[in-house]
Amino acid sequence: MNLDEWPQHIGEEEFVLPVTETLVGACVATLSQDSSRPLFYDASGSITRKEFLERTSHLAAWLKTLGLCKGDRILISGSTTIDLAVAHMAALRFGLIVVPVNGLYQKNELEHVINDASPKVALIDHGEWGKWINSINPKIFVSDTSAKFSDGLVPELDQVKPEDPALIVYTSGTTGRPKGAVLSQRNLLAGAHSVRLAWKWTEEDRLYLCLPLFHMHGMGVGLHGTLLSGSSAILEEGFRAEEVLNAIESKQVSMFFGVPTMYHRLIEHPQIQKMKKMRLCVSGSAPLPASLHRQFNKDVGIQVLERYGMTETVMLVSNPYEGERRPGTVGFSLPGVRLKLEEGSGEILVNGPNVFEGYWNRPDADSESFSSDSVSRWFRTGDLGELDEGGYLKIVGRKKELIISGGYNVYPREVDDVLITHPDIEEVAVAGVPSKEWGEEVVAWIVPSPNQEAPSLEEIRDFGRQDLAAYKLPKRVVVTDALPRNALGKVLRQELREK
Repeated sequence: MNLDEWPQHIGEEEFVLPVTETLVGACVATLSQDSSRPLFYDASGSITRKEFLERTSHLAAWLKTLGLCKGDRILISGSTTIDLAVAHMAALRFGLIVVPVNGLYQKNELEHVINDASPKVALIDHGEWGKWINSINPKIFVSDTSAKFSDGLVPELDQVKPEDPALIVYTSGTTGRPKGAVLSQRNLLAGAHSVRLAWKWTEEDRLYLCLPLFHMHGMGVGLHGTLLSGSSAILEEGFRAEEVLNAIESKQVSMFFGVPTMYHRLIEHPQIQKMKKMRLCVSGSAPLPASLHRQFNKDVGIQVLERYGMTETVMLVSNPYEGERRPGTVGFSLPGVRLKLEEGSGEILVNGPNVFEGYWNRPDADSESFSSDSVSRWFRTGDLGELDEGGYLKIVGRKKELIISGGYNVYPREVDDVLITHPDIEEVAVAGVPSKEWGEEVVAWIVPSPNQEAPSLEEIRDFGRQDLAAYKLPKRVVVTDALPRNALGKVLRQELREK
């Protein structure tokens, strides 16, 4: 089905960006009003809008003393703290291109990013990284993310243009070496502005943000959305269910953004009823099992809002804030976003001001990732989608993860969603492995439920027959203690296939 004809979007009003069309311009305009209003809280204390703008100005002045100029790259990596938020925004206001990096990277992964992006400065909070960076490129100036103060004149800030590059964010690398997606000021503004509108995000909200700020979920949605809306946020270094639940009352939290693993931990906590006071709970970065969505709604009375986005596009699709949030789906396109399903493959193609222009120094990847019609340029997400009877979009798998067994297409997620409902299975992931007979065969990796024996292959096949065609049933089962996942909980199926 061609989604150009798909009438359902979140919000019918015309999508218009704030007048500056830059993330920093719009955020500074918001934060310059009611300057004494609290903005961020972390373990070290709090900071007002005025103090935040002052600290970003001072840090920008210090960066200028290092000889940096607009368009230079700066690598930033650290915990979710006020210091990191200040460093991130100071660099953007100065016109630098921020390269946010996963703090779990090992030396060879960090070396790839450094050699590819060529940053001149690194602000990091990881002890051994300083030695690593010095050995990779001794010309890079290395410091921590704590705000520096300079006696020099503050450089001219917020002079960036909408099309200026703001971030180079490296993809997760689930298929080959990570590529640097270049996102402009306009891209980042459009992504944050669309969810602000769709989720009725106002300055009265307070977000509990424990997601890492190297990733689009925590940074492009959580951090940028807070700055754009003028709301406030509790910044936490990591997730602890008890801390989240206690903050709802003690710190008047109204919003929580998390990944499915966090919702699993929350629903198991004896004080989960505290979540009833939340205005909005959002899940993303990995599929939220429909069973967990229903359990949360049954036990807590809250419908978790699942949405869909990518490194290259910020946010694309969301279940509605007002109306049914349908389990197992990601909803409708956000304001400003256009989608269509490619004929034949079902791949999701997207277009809009949130969509990046291309990868850093990778014209070969650009040519593979974009297609054009007579009117627009479309980004190939690599995700496969379908619409249910209500017009809600469902992600059925990754194009490169598609299993072709005996000539039939098998979407791993479809099988996952059925098998995870088995009472003796705690976690499951399906992948295709080479087979002389079938081309590929379906293999299920399972983590048994606590204190339960792993079900046998025949038990699993019998369980799945009521919902799955015979060719979709696993031909082998591998019992494991844990599934390989990236930092935000997404299963790395490629690693399963390589085992």
